[in-house]
Amino acid sequence: MSLVVRRPQSNEGPNLVSVKEAQNRSELFRAEITRLIRESEKACKRLQEDENQRLDQRVRDIKFLKTELQLKLEEMMLEIDELVALQSRVVKAAGSCSEPLRVTLFCLDERKKRFPPDLLTDAVDGELLKEKELIEGVTSLLQHITEQITEQIRLNRSMKHRLEQDLAEKSQAHGIDDSCTLMTKLSLHDALKASSSKSLSSGLTPKQWEEISEQNMAKAEQQKTNSQSLRVLVQSLLGQAASDLQHQVETTGAAFQQNVQEIKNSKGKMEEQLTKIRFEFSSQQKMRDDIQVAIAENNQFLKVAQKRLAERHQRPGKERCRDRAQLQLHREVQQLTAHVDKLKEAVVQSEEEQRALTRCQLDLEQNIKIKSNSLYIDEVTCLQQRESVVIHDF
Repeated sequence: MSLVVRRPQSNEGPNLVSVKEAQNRSELFRAEITRLIRESEKACKRLQEDENQRLDQRVRDIKFLKTELQLKLEEMMLEIDELVALQSRVVKAAGSCSEPLRVTLFCLDERKKRFPPDLLTDAVDGELLKEKELIEGVTSLLQHITEQITEQIRLNRSMKHRLEQDLAEKSQAHGIDDSCTLMTKLSLHDALKASSSKSLSSGLTPKQWEEISEQNMAKAEQQKTNSQSLRVLVQSLLGQAASDLQHQVETTGAAFQQNVQEIKNSKGKMEEQLTKIRFEFSSQQKMRDDIQVAIAENNQFLKVAQKRLAERHQRPGKERCRDRAQLQLHREVQQLTAHVDKLKEAVVQSEEEQRALTRCQLDLEQNIKIKSNSLYIDEVTCLQQRESVVIHDF
């Protein structure tokens, strides 16, 4: 709006018409300005109210995402703690396998010290070898599980860092937008002096902004699901491994007990037989002594009969008839000689029987020694070592 002011003529009086026009124009101008001020004030208030509503909505959106992110972060932190505890449990379980493996290897080595014919691969050796393979397999499995858990913990912590970073940015944005809703023209009096107008940044759209957090939460949920599945699998494997080890240890122990009982039975039978052999050897010795006495007695009778025959050969020629006494003496000498020969044969046979009994005795004593050695290895050395092995639940 432009105002035209006319100069009054210097030699004339005031131009009332012009004055009136100037007055009217001024009044119109004031009215227009007053209207413009009111409209500007209303527009500013309306714009500020709209902006406050948008900022409030924005603050609520940020607050909602902050709550969701905080929840996911807490879930991820809890899952990390669960995995760390499980990892410690797995490491402890792997460490607890070293003692059973040591005892198993010890038993295998000790059983190699048995004497032939007991030095063979029997049922106990078979169970010990199964036990060794199972313990080594479980140890290898636990080491592999530890590596899997370590990798999952790394992924979870990486996801936790992303959530924390996103949450920190959301908290910062929430603080800024929240402070913006509290701003007034009075609070901005000093700030406006230091601020300068800035153009809109080429940032993300609200949808893109929301999708970033949603993607982070979706990835966090996926990692949590993976972590939970891994924990369930590991707990199942730990339970199964402990059960398998316990069953194998019990089976091996039962094989030891059965073998120990068999050795005791065999050793007991041999000891019983050895007692009989020794008694029989003693009986043979006593019998041979009796035979020697009998031989001596028969020799005395034989000498008497021979002496009688010799004396009767001294009879005069016509007196040397073959009477009944002479015939009886001949038969007596023959019979006594036959008895002495048989008794001497019995002595020889008795000596042979004693030598056979001695061989049996030595063989039994050697086998008893072998069984005693095997029994000591299995019952004392191995089983006492195995008593210290306890398979706890992993």
